[in-house]
Amino acid sequence: MEQRVLGRTGRRVGVVGLGAWQLGADWGQVSEDDAVATLSAAVGDGVTFIDTADVYGDGRSEQIVGRFAKAHPDLTVATKMGRRMDQVPENYVMANFRAWNERSRRNLGVDTVDLVQLHCPPTPVYSSDAVFDALDTLVAEEKIAAYGVSVETCEEALTAIARPGVATVQIILNAFRLKPLERVLPAAREAGVGIIARVPLASGLLSGRYDENTTFAPDDHRTFNRHGESFDVGETFSGVDFRTGLEAVRRLAPLVPEGATMAQFALRWILDQPGVSVVIPGARNPAQAAANAAAAALPPLPPETLQAVRDVYDELIRPQVHDRW
Repeated sequence: MEQRVLGRTGRRVGVVGLGAWQLGADWGQVSEDDAVATLSAAVGDGVTFIDTADVYGDGRSEQIVGRFAKAHPDLTVATKMGRRMDQVPENYVMANFRAWNERSRRNLGVDTVDLVQLHCPPTPVYSSDAVFDALDTLVAEEKIAAYGVSVETCEEALTAIARPGVATVQIILNAFRLKPLERVLPAAREAGVGIIARVPLASGLLSGRYDENTTFAPDDHRTFNRHGESFDVGETFSGVDFRTGLEAVRRLAPLVPEGATMAQFALRWILDQPGVSVVIPGARNPAQAAANAAAAALPPLPPETLQAVRDVYDELIRPQVHDRW
């Protein structure tokens, strides 16, 4: 698999990683055996970057990933912190950082976490010198090797990129979320900040497997967060109305290269965007993990295909999401 430098971490990672939210919670139940089999399939096909968070299954995802990573020392494991308390800027202080970091290190079974990301904190946090001074302290103490941020909006990303210690920015980027291409990716390239592309399949919409009759389990965020009831609605289907997303997928389907799936096409589109370090699709089973990893082997999409994706976005998706995030 192609490798790229993960921003200011200096680490090289496979361009397709694995998002481990599914292995913790909010996507229906995944057994630990299935979780380990999924991790094994991903790593067997060249994945070297795994992204988790302390709130995925209240630490379950971190624990499973940590146990797996002990036998795979070449992996880069990123986690996230900050959503275990009320989302107010006052909670983003050194004492809480230490407590959150200690718990993550214990869950992962490591002395130093490869990459810690603030987990979509309140917007004022990005402008707080004290927050980033605290993160610098954790680096100096070797509790974390590097830090980054996971953001909801492009403006938050741009504020973070201007911080000299920020190694990576994790942002929603997919064929239904093109706004980061305008300013965020160019700014990150210029600053040497890595871009971790999350929600790459728009919560599965871009897999091409859904239709108007598709239903999801009650404990799946695609049921309980369709209108932002539990967290930012942009995290579910990228904030796109489900039926609009289905229509957009139908229009994109003729663009999929022969021998590829819609999901692989969607992942390849992300990898073709200059500045992307790694894309982190989730997977609930080994077959999904292997299929996602295979997207890295597809040739770059031709310019006319890239333009066709933009045309579908401009007509159907832009009015719903472009000005929101």
